[in-house]
Amino acid sequence: MSDKRAARIADFIEPLRVPPGSKVRLERDFDPRYKGGMKKRDGAELLRTGVSLLAEYQARLAAQNTYGVVLALQALDAGGKDGTIRHVMSGVNPQGVRVSSFKVPSSEELDHDYLWRYARRLPQRGEIAIFNRSHYEEVLVVRVHPEVLLRQKLPEHVLGPDIWDRRYREINRWERYLTDNGFKVVKIFLNLSKEEQRTRFLKRIDLPEKNWKFSAADVRERRRWDEYQHAFSEMLSATSTKWAPWYVVPADRKWFARICAAAVLAHTLMDIDPQYPDVGEEARKDLLVTKRGLEREAPAGAAADPYTARGGKPGKKRGRRSSDGA
Repeated sequence: MSDKRAARIADFIEPLRVPPGSKVRLERDFDPRYKGGMKKRDGAELLRTGVSLLAEYQARLAAQNTYGVVLALQALDAGGKDGTIRHVMSGVNPQGVRVSSFKVPSSEELDHDYLWRYARRLPQRGEIAIFNRSHYEEVLVVRVHPEVLLRQKLPEHVLGPDIWDRRYREINRWERYLTDNGFKVVKIFLNLSKEEQRTRFLKRIDLPEKNWKFSAADVRERRRWDEYQHAFSEMLSATSTKWAPWYVVPADRKWFARICAAAVLAHTLMDIDPQYPDVGEEARKDLLVTKRGLEREAPAGAAADPYTARGGKPGKKRGRRSSDGA
């Protein structure tokens, strides 16, 4: 990554990364209100920059058609997943992005292995697939609610106390398999404080236009806060790997969480550094023949090629930028 922007982004997100092999305790290691010394008034411009970078690199990812990206987005209720997706992906081509939300598994899904429904929603090469909740539900919600595990119709002998360690290993291997085949796995946990979650729940009750978002079930789930904190800590410790590290994004300030999420995804795309494909010599000759035909069709008084007439340079290919980029 020769681009200076890539180095700045890497430095910015480094405090959010869970070092592979580390033992995580959320309440000790990651502050939900952390903002890296940044002020909100600077956030809007930074988010616009991040969204612009994503649009640029997503176009190159689609054109190269070699790599795909899986973004696994996890959070507790009211953590801001939907808003993060909406703001961060606002500038990309929707044809190249697919969002999948994973709710309670269907009877068909329960008749397959626990990764089956996630594998079905993986991206094609050139695409970004966003998992709004992801395969990590299988070691979070399922761990906190053992009754869900029983509905998965597993053989009796696999239901021992080592099931979570085994699932961590299986998920790590699956993600390594995806990475080895050109599908980058990006993992973001939106880390919300208990008090901020309470405030957001109350806002959903107080504002009529937000009533539809409120669920009494979410409040009941809040009673298991400590169990979820433990499950998240164990998951982050066991599944942050060199090939697919976790990033814990402080989520109490929505504007900062969105900047962080955009930076993490942009970092992944810049690390891939996709390029527009080169057109062979014969194909370029065909393009020039077609170009001359189109120029001859110009109506009276119109420029034969409006693009070059406006100062555009023929043959200039957008792609890798110089190291002194913006």
